[in-house]
Amino acid sequence: MVTLNPEISMSCQQNLELRSIINDAAHLTADGAGIVMVSRLKGNPLPERVTGCDLLINLLEMGNKKCWSFYLLGASELTSKKASEVINMKYPNVSILGRYHGFFDHREEARIVDEITNLRPDVLVVALGAPKAEFWIHKFKNTLNARVAIGVGGSLDTIAGTVKRAPVIWQKINLEWLYRLIKQPSRWKRQLILPRFAMKALFFKENCNGPTKD
Repeated sequence: MVTLNPEISMSCQQNLELRSIINDAAHLTADGAGIVMVSRLKGNPLPERVTGCDLLINLLEMGNKKCWSFYLLGASELTSKKASEVINMKYPNVSILGRYHGFFDHREEARIVDEITNLRPDVLVVALGAPKAEFWIHKFKNTLNARVAIGVGGSLDTIAGTVKRAPVIWQKINLEWLYRLIKQPSRWKRQLILPRFAMKALFFKENCNGPTKD
């Protein structure tokens, strides 16, 4: 599964490998108000945005009802440990089969892949950031025995409480990106992609199969 946001969508236009990975995904969600806006402009409106964090929480809630198993990969060791503890407390019927921080080398990577393959989690949560998570999942998709693999960005930080999510009112008016920018001014370079995405949405039909002029 891929949570598609404007940043990934724009990268698809230049990065053919990433474009192929996105096209190969079994399921896409609209992770950003910009994606929903474009769908409405193009006459094929999506009902709402579904962020990686919201999707992960929904998966945990469903997993708690159905006793699903999870593996957490990514974030710092402190965040990974804390997120695992929070999940165990809030979702007691969920099984965290294993976890590993996101700062691993190639030798550790091989052990991680073997561990996930042997544990066979229902849901593999990859918090390596986009598009690194998407590349990693695609690289090992034929080896991993997870039923679902999804990149969730910084969602483990939110669950662990190390990063505070925007208040609900900011989320409802689609200004969560602005709240994050205010709280983390260093993100301003990443946010420059948003006006570029908006301009392309207005003048071109953009998708991961490549741009075609109106």
